[in-house]
Amino acid sequence: MVNVPAGRVVLTDRRTQRSWPVDVGPYRLAAYPVTRARYAAVVGVPCATDERRRPMETVSWWDTVRFCNALSEADGLRPAYRVDGEDVEWDTGADGYRLPTEAEWEHACRAGTAGPRYGPLDEIAWYRGNSGERLRDVGGRRPNAWGLFDMLGNVWDWCWDVYDPEVYGTYRVLRGGGWFDEKWSCRASVRRRSHPSYAIDDVGFRLARSGHAQ
Repeated sequence: MVNVPAGRVVLTDRRTQRSWPVDVGPYRLAAYPVTRARYAAVVGVPCATDERRRPMETVSWWDTVRFCNALSEADGLRPAYRVDGEDVEWDTGADGYRLPTEAEWEHACRAGTAGPRYGPLDEIAWYRGNSGERLRDVGGRRPNAWGLFDMLGNVWDWCWDVYDPEVYGTYRVLRGGGWFDEKWSCRASVRRRSHPSYAIDDVGFRLARSGHAQ
């Protein structure tokens, strides 16, 4: 996992024309999305040999929460999520794996840059223009300045945050764009939403942990 420095990011929502600043503390973020091989090893499902480095997709937000807790327990860490039926609470003092907040995600994606992308799109992302309209192995494009791969393109990442509870209820935030998206969706500021129980073929996730590795 990559140590991400503290900072401030200004989130924007194109639908509402709203923007708001968020301060983020130091945290760790996985250099790659969770792969099918890693997901299979933790959850106990099969994985084809030629798909081991593909990002795990078609997973719901609830699937990712359960995965984070299972991996935390396997690694001897305190799970980040307390799950009670349809309710989930984030234990912010836990050292286990979790989803990034959308502010953490965008801060990490930008890696100190201010533009819509951290590099030329064809060099940093698999998207509709170069993916052959199919999922690709992780790490096949150039990383950003902080060593994070596939922050844009390949699969959207689930985030912790609720998108807009007054309008969309429990829908959660997705970030990053995917292999079938046009270039305008693969930008650091773009927000998408989905119901936490939906599993979609261009949506995956990556792991975060609070604090920095010593």
